[in-house]
Amino acid sequence: MNTRHAAGLPILAMAGAMAVSLSGTGSAALASPRHADTAASGVSWAAAAQPMTARRPFGPGCSAVPRTGKGSFAGMAADPVATAASHNPALSTLVAAVQKAGLTDTLNGAGGITVFAPTNQAFAKIPKKTLAKVLADKKTLTAILTHHVVAGRKTPADLRRGRFATLQGGTVATRGSGTTYKVNNARVVCGNVATRNATVYIIDTVLMPTR
Repeated sequence: MNTRHAAGLPILAMAGAMAVSLSGTGSAALASPRHADTAASGVSWAAAAQPMTARRPFGPGCSAVPRTGKGSFAGMAADPVATAASHNPALSTLVAAVQKAGLTDTLNGAGGITVFAPTNQAFAKIPKKTLAKVLADKKTLTAILTHHVVAGRKTPADLRRGRFATLQGGTVATRGSGTTYKVNNARVVCGNVATRNATVYIIDTVLMPTR
């Protein structure tokens, strides 16, 4: 699967198809995906939850995270993922999009997930008119956001050469080693961030579903 820049995607044309695949998206969908977490695993989302790795967050973007308070790594670890993200100024566009799509409770209530979280700069790569249309179209917005969520707390080792089913119904491919990883063509700028119910990898490009 290839990530495509939003400027080259007929996003609004995808809305109808995505609406069909996302009908009923919500908390139940997190427990019962249409696809396995990997191509051959066959495990459910609930069973795919994995223990949190002890490895610390890494990446150049981590230096911008406050040392103390709700927005610090310790503070984020105490909150469920959507709430934790709301304390990080670099994720304010993502948080606003999650709220518009009505996914806050779904994400906060999920157990053992991984979220690939685009920064504000990632959303800024999308032309303003296109982004405004997406934010106004709940079904399309939901499709894009749920394409950033996969089952289980993925460790850096899992991302070395991975292929994971997303809540949206598509797949994302990961690769890398050490402190350098990519999700499709998005670069991880701060990885392995713990929240109460999720592991977060902050990325520099919005992942666009192709189905």
